[in-house]
Amino acid sequence: MFDLLVVGGLGVDIPVRVPELPLPTADSIIVPPFEPRIGNTGAGVALAAEALGLRVALVDVIGEDASGEVVRAALARTTIHHVLRTDPRGTRRSVLLLDPAGGRTSLHDPRGPWTGPPPFAPDELADLADAAAHVHLSIMDWTLGLLPSLPGGPATDRPVSTDLHDWDGRNDYHRPFSAAADLVFVSGAALGDRAEQVARELVTGGRPRTAVLTRSVRGALLVGADGALVRVPAAVPPAAVRDSTGAGDAFAAGYVAAARSPETSPAEAAGYAARVAAAACTHDGLEYPAGLLPPVVTNLRGQDD
Repeated sequence: MFDLLVVGGLGVDIPVRVPELPLPTADSIIVPPFEPRIGNTGAGVALAAEALGLRVALVDVIGEDASGEVVRAALARTTIHHVLRTDPRGTRRSVLLLDPAGGRTSLHDPRGPWTGPPPFAPDELADLADAAAHVHLSIMDWTLGLLPSLPGGPATDRPVSTDLHDWDGRNDYHRPFSAAADLVFVSGAALGDRAEQVARELVTGGRPRTAVLTRSVRGALLVGADGALVRVPAAVPPAAVRDSTGAGDAFAAGYVAAARSPETSPAEAAGYAARVAAAACTHDGLEYPAGLLPPVVTNLRGQDD
């Protein structure tokens, strides 16, 4: 039995510490040494969830390349149950430009769209989902064909979540993932003054739904099935900010971990998730040392007072 199944979202990050963002115009800039490390959204959710004590399973496709070896080596250092298939396009890669204040610009190599049938048979994914208390769906192209095999809907006790990342509220690619989920995370980075409107729109559609819109240092907006909007303040990092990579993924993992308890309200889960994200920003990368992330408690009432 798993507490969480993460579907998709493995890759490699190449973090480059730069003196400032945006970068000045120059032929060359001297930066500290950099090495590839496990990254991308699925890894961020899975590794943060494991650091919070959850039993995690993960499925995805990665390449038979040097970047894939980085991913495999990192997963071997964990207790995460992982099932991997080979992607002939290679492993997803991102270059992360990190400034001294923890700000980030990500440059993604998408590797092109998946072609052919999904790499996992529907019954294989269904068996893993049946063994999990919660399913988190990354917005990978190959997962679209597997959406019908996922549990979901108001009649199930196995919730499905997804993260739409910096969705602009209009791109139709994201809509099937949102429609399949009970819990939808989205960044407000591209929404501007439409943030509240989009958050409310995400909870409509004929099934109970919760939307959490994250806004970095401005905290988060939470809208439940009743349509009421709750403003969740940002948490203060417990140490100096080093790297904001994966903060949104840590937020999602923290919310899922807290929401396992029926005594925890969505607002309380979001408040705890904000503390997890803030702590994650004080560490380089997604492999969190023991004790870095705040522990989950059974009853979070009063924790944000």
